[in-house]
Amino acid sequence: MGTDLVIFAATSGHSGVDRVLRNLVPAIARLGVRIDVLGIEGHGPAFTELPDGVRHLPLGASHVNTAIPALIRYLKAERPAAMMSDKDRVNRAALFARWMARVPTRVGVRQGTTVSINLASRRTSDRLVQTASMRWLYPHADAVLVPSKGAADDIAAFARLPASKIHVVPSPIVTPTLKLRAREGVEHPWFAPEAPPVILGVGELSERKDFATLLRAFARVRQTRECRLMILGEGRRRKELEALAAELGVSDDVALPGFVVNPYPYMAAASVFALASRWEGMPVVLIEALGLGRPCVACDCPSGPDEVLDGGRVGPLVPVQDDAAFAAGLLQQLDAPTPPEQSMSAVAAYTDEASARAYLSALGFTEFS
Repeated sequence: MGTDLVIFAATSGHSGVDRVLRNLVPAIARLGVRIDVLGIEGHGPAFTELPDGVRHLPLGASHVNTAIPALIRYLKAERPAAMMSDKDRVNRAALFARWMARVPTRVGVRQGTTVSINLASRRTSDRLVQTASMRWLYPHADAVLVPSKGAADDIAAFARLPASKIHVVPSPIVTPTLKLRAREGVEHPWFAPEAPPVILGVGELSERKDFATLLRAFARVRQTRECRLMILGEGRRRKELEALAAELGVSDDVALPGFVVNPYPYMAAASVFALASRWEGMPVVLIEALGLGRPCVACDCPSGPDEVLDGGRVGPLVPVQDDAAFAAGLLQQLDAPTPPEQSMSAVAAYTDEASARAYLSALGFTEFS
């Protein structure tokens, strides 16, 4: 019996893509699909336990480009029905390897962000390479997979791809494991029963996540009511954020604990979850927080928050980088929070099984659609 689907990715180990793949692979395996996950040394996704029907096969390389010869050999030997890759550098390698291997394997390339805005912040060389890649190579893919309608419209216009090539597939985020891990509890004193409410942000301390706007909004809220802000994550903007908190006079009420392996107990215990991103594809952490019943506030960035929050009916949507509007949204959720049932019902489409079936359908496994 051969392999049905191969996953080729090189993730950071703690990104939203990692969580998507760690949830997606077991969900697809439960449907009876045989999967190989190809490994790049020093990169994810990593699995604590492999489900039945899943193999993890190291390619013997520490970089995507140097892994291409091994990928070509794998495709020639195994001839899987389909291959899914994620992020542009990996997508290029997957399409090139399929062409070199001369196999009929269907290839689905995934882009998890809003590419035009993401590339606008990159170096000129990166923009040129990735733009050429999407416009000249992606038409040779069997499917281009994106997590939101906004991301689909953006890549169709930016990469000049036909709409028929692009598939919007919901990410596999709401799982039984999510709720189980959320029950592990938080020992941090800020979450004690009588403590002031905690506003929570989760993500890389980067320009894209724009926690500076969240800090400024929090400082506004803190002027009128007692509360605290915690941001889980690590990144190159840490020192800038610490300096900004001091400048705003809120350092005592702001915590930056760094990367946390299990952020879900914090999400479940927070009074409000906040997403200040300047751009996304579909924000995983926002869906996770809603899946745990949390009131949320999000910037109306491209793409995803508007779709998840139903145009602002599930939680306030505020303009990007508008800390005054963000503060008003936080106060609204602190004073009259969205009921847990409404938050959870907003993300019913993002269960792992529904996502697995959508991915398989987009990748040409018609028996699962």
